Amino acid sequence: MDNEINYTNNPLHGVGLKTVLTEIVDHYGFDILFAYLNINCFKTNPSIESSVKFLKKTDWAREKVEVFYLYEFKSLPKVSSEQFLLPPRERVIPEEQSPGEPAELNLEDAEQLRVERKVKSDEWAKDTRQAKDTTSPKQTKQPKQSSEKKADPWANWKPKP
Repeated sequence: MDNEINYTNNPLHGVGLKTVLTEIVDHYGFDILFAYLNINCFKTNPSIESSVKFLKKTDWAREKVEVFYLYEFKSLPKVSSEQFLLPPRERVIPEEQSPGEPAELNLEDAEQLRVERKVKSDEWAKDTRQAKDTTSPKQTKQPKQSSEKKADPWANWKPKP
């Protein structure tokens, strides 16, 4: 019974994906959604129907839209680390927290956010490459194969007669 009470405090409880998408598109428009979420269905021939169809098939994109709905459109505070690991529809919103007014978003802020994310991503990739280079032994270059071997990449796997 406690779980039922907690779920009813979640703004996503009982709300369909089409309703969620319609609310945020009516408020922000497809341009802002694409700028903040970077999901192609909001850029290329966007419509509610085609976006819902894509989001129903794609878990990561649907969760991204639901998180945007909860924390930008409903202005809920960010969740704890335990709740962060759960999908948005399974998160428990404390009773003292209630949805607020939608955040004011614009394309300039979205571009700045995109640049910041790109910098973070590049730093993460660089750190990952450095960690990989220090933990794995250096590989020596293989001598070039003749053009005959390039024609059949599985030549080494064929049994010899």
